[in-house]
Amino acid sequence: MRLSPLPADQWDDAVNAALAGMLPRQRRNPQGAGNALATMVRNPELTRTFLPFNAHLLFGSTLPARLRELAVLRVAALCKCPYEVEHHTGMGLAAGLTLEEIADAQEGVAHDDLDRLVLAAATELDRESTLSDSTWSALAEHLDERQLIDLVFTVGTYATLAMAFNTFGIEPDRELQPEYER
Repeated sequence: MRLSPLPADQWDDAVNAALAGMLPRQRRNPQGAGNALATMVRNPELTRTFLPFNAHLLFGSTLPARLRELAVLRVAALCKCPYEVEHHTGMGLAAGLTLEEIADAQEGVAHDDLDRLVLAAATELDRESTLSDSTWSALAEHLDERQLIDLVFTVGTYATLAMAFNTFGIEPDRELQPEYER
């Protein structure tokens, strides 16, 4: 671990303010925030600015939660990010994915046309930093303009988070995840 979570004795008003938009007061501590947020608050200004954007992608996006989680799981696998794989396995289950669908998504495999397109888009964005005209057109048959924008920003943001989490050495928060067969 290159950066550890900020120790509890260093949590101050700036850290509390950085997390206020994402976490209830009782979770604004190193254990309740989890490894990722407790590490990110080492830079409270960045965290305070970033979290509302990330909250939009998680809770305000026009992209259905199931599709969002497929995209994030594919990015997590492509970026080899154990934290994101673990965290979004739990979120994928909550969004209605099965463990088989979650494992398949990480490999880029889907059994439905739209799911396959979303996984292909995540892969293409990872490899090319753009979508081909054919992928964009195929997605546009299923998703509206806002959903397409949310998809691109979701993939890009979770690639950035994976890069940061891998670099910092952030470990999964198994105790904060719902129980499932690991």
